[in-house]
Order: sequence, then structure tokens, then C-alpha cells
Amino acid sequence: MDGIETCINLRKIEKLSSSSILFLTARSEEYSEVAAFDAGADDYIIKPIKPRALISRINSFYKKKFISELNTVIKIGNLLIDKESHVVKFDDNEIFFPKKEFQLLYFLATNSKKVYSRDSLLRNIWGTDVQVVPRTVDVHIRKIREKIGDHYINTIKGVGYKFIDYDLL
Repeated sequence: MDGIETCINLRKIEKLSSSSILFLTARSEEYSEVAAFDAGADDYIIKPIKPRALISRINSFYKKKFISELNTVIKIGNLLIDKESHVVKFDDNEIFFPKKEFQLLYFLATNSKKVYSRDSLLRNIWGTDVQVVPRTVDVHIRKIREKIGDHYINTIKGVGYKFIDYDLL
């Protein structure tokens, strides 16, 4: 089994599905990196890398992950997402979000700067036990954009969706 197949299989195991998966590889092709993220990778590190740089990168990854798990309220510009109370406010107006739209918005916002394919979003939001077509993601993204505007979620043509970088707002 290669790394992509291993990652896919690990994500299917319920007890391991939320584990962190970081690829450390000599493969530097863009399609390999995209395939890893589509399979459910959390990071993709290309060799060669110096040992101390690798340790720093892993420490940074886990620090960000720990902080994001503690932080249930995300504020970006005039958008506020509160995971605990399932509330989204835009320009101080509360907007109703059904469960899957909320989960999709929160997932993208907490994983900004990463591009997610439809298949990857389906696995992360809907899971592997549900039969849903990939276009379902497009419909949910469209509904989210109707509520908060189209400048928060970017479409990367032929690849997937990405939440806009925090630094740009």
C-alpha cells in the first residue's frame, strides 16, 4: 500500500478518522500533494528537510491544532462563527445555518489556506457511510455564499474550495 491508500484506509476507521496524518515524502509533484490532501492528509512535507526544521514544523502544526480545538469562536472581518452555540453572525445579524452548511463553513474556516476537493469535503463533513454526490458540496457552498457573500470562500478551478486567508480581511 502506498501513502495515499494508507491515508484513505485510516480515514475510514472510525477510531482513527480524526488522527493527524502528515506526509513526509520526496515526491514534489503538485498532483501528489493534491492527492494526499484529497485522501485526508493534514500536511504534506517534501524532503529533504533538516531535522530541526521538521520538528519545528510538527510542533507548529500541533500547536495550531490544539489552539483551534480550544477556540470554538472564529471571528474574521464581519463574520463570527460560534461552534458551541451553533451561531453565525454577519454584520452583527444572526443568520440561520442548517447543520451541514454550518459544519462545512466551520470546517473551511478552521482549515483556511488549504484547498479541499469535493470528495475531501464529503468525507470530512458527510462521512464515508453516506451516499452523497459531489455536487452536493457545490450546492452547500452556494447557499453559504448567499448568506455571507462570496468573498470568504474561493473556488480553485479544477481543484476545490478554500477559505480566504485570515490575513486578507
